[in-house]
Order: sequence, then structure tokens, then C-alpha cells
Amino acid sequence: MSDGKISRRTFLTSTAAGVAIASLPEWFTKRESYAAGLSKKKFGPNDQINVAVIGPGGSKGGYKQGLHDTLAIASQPGVKVVAACDVDETHLNEAAERLGPECRKYRDFRELLAQKDIDAVVIGTPDHWHAYICIAAMKAGKDVYCEKPLTLTIDQGKKIVKTWRETGAVFQTGSQQRSDKRFRLACELVRNGRIGKLTKVEAHLPTGPIGGPFPVQDVPPDLDWDMWLGPAPKVDYVKERTHGTFRWWLDYSGGMLTDWGAHHCDIAQWGLGTDRSGPISVQAYGRGPKIGVNCYDTIPEFDVTLIYENGVHLRVTNEGPNGVHFYGEEGWIFVSRGEIRASDPKLIEEPLPNNAIRLYESDNHAANFVECIRTRKQPICDAEIGHRSVTICHLCNISLKLGGRKLRWDPVKEEFVGDPEANALLKRPARAPWIV
Repeated sequence: MSDGKISRRTFLTSTAAGVAIASLPEWFTKRESYAAGLSKKKFGPNDQINVAVIGPGGSKGGYKQGLHDTLAIASQPGVKVVAACDVDETHLNEAAERLGPECRKYRDFRELLAQKDIDAVVIGTPDHWHAYICIAAMKAGKDVYCEKPLTLTIDQGKKIVKTWRETGAVFQTGSQQRSDKRFRLACELVRNGRIGKLTKVEAHLPTGPIGGPFPVQDVPPDLDWDMWLGPAPKVDYVKERTHGTFRWWLDYSGGMLTDWGAHHCDIAQWGLGTDRSGPISVQAYGRGPKIGVNCYDTIPEFDVTLIYENGVHLRVTNEGPNGVHFYGEEGWIFVSRGEIRASDPKLIEEPLPNNAIRLYESDNHAANFVECIRTRKQPICDAEIGHRSVTICHLCNISLKLGGRKLRWDPVKEEFVGDPEANALLKRPARAPWIV
């Protein structure tokens, strides 16, 4: 997750057009409160779920989403955090202090996964480690909560989904916007034709940073640099490659397109009803990054068009207010983490009929994960949905890498049509022994 800043100017621009709804409509919240009451349970002393976190992060670099997720899960009834693992000893000690005196500490995730008393793991590592650890955890009999973006490549996502199906693990991708009522309301309205026939969706992301060249430095004594790199290429230590800024390097992530893109493309797919499928073509234009050794190399500015079989266009761009904009023949709806608004307030205020399409309801991403561990149902953003959402982002980056040419995509076979060069980019080489 990233907490991208929205400027005052952007905010004023985003609220100038259309009508923002200060609170959710009564017809929607009444249904919400009733559903929430049904899910409350009391847990007995024998129902404890033991959770561990791999990659909690810490104060250095300001990236600690793994710890944030773990604390949210630990706040649920009947959950206890029993272990933490991090290749940065300072981060590990900070996390253990927050998680309690009974939290065991590990520097190697394989040792943690071998512990029989751990029921579920939270994976908050940099993206290039997600696939290997997810698969290892599921094979070790653990349920998994993994931060977004779920993968570094499309091929990794296919392998995660395969293992998830084989093991029956409960799997939650950390795309927590699915557990935000605003986003679900927007998608339900769109799916039920409230704005007429859908024609276009726009996912507006922040602009990525440009930086470097950064100096090579001595490896800090508390960091296992080789283990941090893991499957990524062996390189000299550069502080800016790690912690909060790892996402601006293609060796470890996909830039803003996968950081915020995994969030908003997920909502776009949900509204489209294609969250277990995908588009049929992609064409991308981009500017940047700064060229040089030890410089950020992800694309900071981009404008990508993906087309679906029904003719709907999904535009992914760094322009415009942060959020997702659905356009139909009879109006539009915009939704973000702070608001939902429409071309006409009646589009939101008028209730849907009793026979309307209703989407998976979750008001708390962590609680949804814990409840599913108990019921053995799948959470709101399971492995396949997480994979399909970030696939959109990877398609954007692959088109950019190939100079912005238009690529045809087969969402069933999950491969490019008649393009061996593009298909070669569905996977990346990995350093042994970290090959998925």
C-alpha cells in the first residue's frame, strides 16, 4: 500500500465537477448495518489463531505495511501474533516490541514457516519476494495475507493461483479498497446499470518519482543484504533500493503502475465484472525515467489504454484526481478513498431494487481474513483476484518496455497473441535457490 499525497489543487479540481456525497445513502447503510450484525461471533478459548508476519518493516524508510496489517489482524478476537521475521534486525526488533513479549524472532522465513504452531502468515516484504514466500507458506499449510501488488510478474501470479487451488489455503490480497463501502457502492451501481451502458473507466494514479544516481554504500550491519535481494539480481548496496523506496526499481517492483495501480485497477475490474478475467489488448505511452546507473528506473508518467471484449476502454494514467472514474451512456461515478460523487446525486441516492446484483460485503479487510480462516471460505480479494488485478499493471509495464506498441492479450490462456517477444516478458530470471 502507498499513502500517495493529493494536493489541495488536485482536491479542489476533483470536487469542482459533479456532486460529492458527504455520507453514504441511507438505503445502502441500512443494508450494511444488518449484514455486519449477522457476522459477529464470540470465540471460545480453544479457537485461537496463531499468526506470524514476514517482512513487518520498520521506522527506517517509513515502510511498515506488514506491521500495520499484522496489528489489524491481531486486533480481531481469538488471534495471537506468535512470530515475526525480517532480514533487517532493527526492523525485526521494532516489530517484536510492538507485537508483544511472546513474539518469537526469525531472520530466515523458512525457519518460521517450519513452525507447526503458526496457522497464518502476513507477508509484507518487497514485491520481488511475494511469490516465493506465498507459495512456500501455502505448501507449509499456512493461510496467507499478502500485501499488494501480489507479484512481480504475470507468470508468478499464475503459479500462486495454481498453488492456492491445490492447497485450499485461505488467501487475502491486501487490496483493502475492496473493504471500503464507497468502492463497493460505486461498483454495485455500475454493475447494475445505474449510469447506463458502461463505455470507459479511468484509473487515476499519482506520478512516480525520478531520482538518482544514488551512491553505493557499505551494507548496514543490521541488514542481510544478500537475503534482502533474494531472487533479484546481485548488485552493490544502495540505500534507496531498500525499504520505502524499493518500489521505484524494476528489479523489485513496477513503480506507480503497480503500487497505486494494483489498488485502482482492482476496483476497475470489480466494476467491470472482469476480476477473474481481463482485457484483450493494451497500448501504453510513457515518459521518463532518469537514465543512468543507480537511478530509479520505473516509469513516472504514463497513459495506457486497455480494451475489453465488450468494447469498454480502461485508461490508466498519472493525470487527474487520484481515484476511479466510471463513465456510462447515462452519467458517471467517481470514487476515491475520501469520496463518492456522480454527475447527478440521484445516481447514488436512489436505492437499487431488491433483485439487484450484490457484491461480496466486507467492511474490514483484516476481520474478513480472520473470519474466513474460521469458516474456510475465501476472502473478498483472494489469490486469483489479486493476480488478475496486478496483471493489468504488468500488461501496462510490458507495453511500455516494448516501446508502447499495441499488444493483443488472451485473458483465458494468459498470454500475448502472436508475440513471442512480449510473452518472454511474462517471467523473469531469478537467482538460485529462489526460483518459483
